[in-house]
Amino acid sequence: MSDPVRIIEMGPRDGLQNEKIPVSVEARIAFVEALVGAGLKTVEVGAFVSPKAIPQMASSDAVLRGVAHMTDAEFHVLVPNEKGYDAARAAGAKVVSVFAAASEGFSRANINCTVAESIERFKPVMERAKADGIRVRGYISCVLGCPFDGEIKPKAVADLAKTLWDLGCYEISLGDTIGVGTPDKAKQMLRAVSANVPAAKLAMHFHDTYGQALANLYAGLEEGVRVIDAAAGGLGGCPYAPGATGNVATEDVVYMLEGMGISTGVDMEKLLAATNEMSGVLGKPPVSRVASALNAKRKRAAS
Repeated sequence: MSDPVRIIEMGPRDGLQNEKIPVSVEARIAFVEALVGAGLKTVEVGAFVSPKAIPQMASSDAVLRGVAHMTDAEFHVLVPNEKGYDAARAAGAKVVSVFAAASEGFSRANINCTVAESIERFKPVMERAKADGIRVRGYISCVLGCPFDGEIKPKAVADLAKTLWDLGCYEISLGDTIGVGTPDKAKQMLRAVSANVPAAKLAMHFHDTYGQALANLYAGLEEGVRVIDAAAGGLGGCPYAPGATGNVATEDVVYMLEGMGISTGVDMEKLLAATNEMSGVLGKPPVSRVASALNAKRKRAAS
């Protein structure tokens, strides 16, 4: 299990879009710069969605343009349809992400359409991206449980993953959106999916609502998955699941992996500084247990 693990930083998009207050373009750009400076070389920086639906993601075009000078990093943006794709391309996007849900209930609540309809919406995006030489990452929400439909069968996730893979997604991110999964269930789901998509092309996107994210990630590492989505400070949450916390904290993931002898390339001190700066902007402490512990240690040392 000593192979390097690639961390995809989700804080500037997945984290901030679920925070209650919008963050300025300048602060979002500075956040991305700090995260890249900490060694996180793949960052999802925004979403080209309706600002009425998600005001926190307004001006994602300005953020994407504002980070373009960092040529040693890869920046992703979420696009729900062709309109979003057009806007992302105009802003210089080189990698875009599309998303579907493993449950009908969440699909209807989140994007107001069935799972099948959501796939039809982004088929043209896939076709155009292929013609434009743009890579597309696929997300699947609610792979281990849904706030509306309850338990999700691994086969439903595996079938949807195959659909995204066959359409041309280079990587499939599997999201425990409401954080209800446990290690055995995570393993069962990943085994089902890896029968359709190579484990090397899968990513784990686990939220930490029930405190199971790190355990689930460890289980996934045992299954051969080597890509993890994480959000600095544990930013975010899910608006459709009361009490749901954000994506697993990047600090907690880095601490676990480095403690296992697995290289991440992330400088913890710089990552903590980036998290603390954004926590100050949001006016709340980080959710990350590691960030909280390190901040307390600093405070004691300074007193």
